[in-house]
Amino acid sequence: MTSATARLPMRPELRDPAWRGRIFWALAGLLLLWPALVLTEFKPWVMVEPGTLKSTLKFLSDFVPPKVEPDFLLLVARETWRTVAIATAGMALALLLALPLTLLSVRVLSVSALSGRMAPVPAALRQLVRWLLIVLRSVPELIWALIFVRVVGLGPTAGVLAIALTYSGMLGKVYGEILESGESHVTVSLLRNGSGRLQAFFYGLLPQNAAELTSYSVYRWECAIRSSAVLGFVGAGGLGQQMDASMKMFTGAEVSTMLLVFMALVWLADQASAWLRKALG
Repeated sequence: MTSATARLPMRPELRDPAWRGRIFWALAGLLLLWPALVLTEFKPWVMVEPGTLKSTLKFLSDFVPPKVEPDFLLLVARETWRTVAIATAGMALALLLALPLTLLSVRVLSVSALSGRMAPVPAALRQLVRWLLIVLRSVPELIWALIFVRVVGLGPTAGVLAIALTYSGMLGKVYGEILESGESHVTVSLLRNGSGRLQAFFYGLLPQNAAELTSYSVYRWECAIRSSAVLGFVGAGGLGQQMDASMKMFTGAEVSTMLLVFMALVWLADQASAWLRKALG
């Protein structure tokens, strides 16, 4: 009975009509991925070799128990607050840079584009602004931090400036896409009836896209908190800089405490951003 059933053709509803294409693209993906794995010397089995495994277990054993002395916890609390301050100040500066660049790069706010084709000078200015946004976001905040550490010295200032520059490029690009993909009928009507660009933005574009713009801004602030901790490893202040110092001194208990605090910080930032999105939605 079982062998006879096995010889029966599969029911049409159980067949995948695109199985050949799926297998082909899966194999093609593996063929493309293989050279990348070879080039990056991806060898995960090295982690379970006896020598590596012994060193890893010894390193992890230093993490237990975490350090909970009051003086150290006070230091961690101060650096954690500094990390949040770096992210918030960097985001504030990024917004100040991104908003005017966004208004200059958005086509829907161009008066000359109402007739169909934008005038040469506004079109050139718009393209230059878009190139500037590309430059700002193409340089990672870690690279900006390394530059500013050498310009202004060690400390939170370098982290604030690094986040401000990279995130202004990100915000400007996404803000522009949000504004141009939304409904523009009200904005165009305002411009055709003699309103200025700022009036058309505040009374036309902004009310229709405020929730999406704010939601994305809150998300980027959450990302900035993570970035500010990473920037500390290059001397940009905050919890990351203290963690880097503890790792160099091989004090695993201190690193363990700071990792737990940082995970709690990210969780709180995620909860705060979710609450803000819900309130705005």
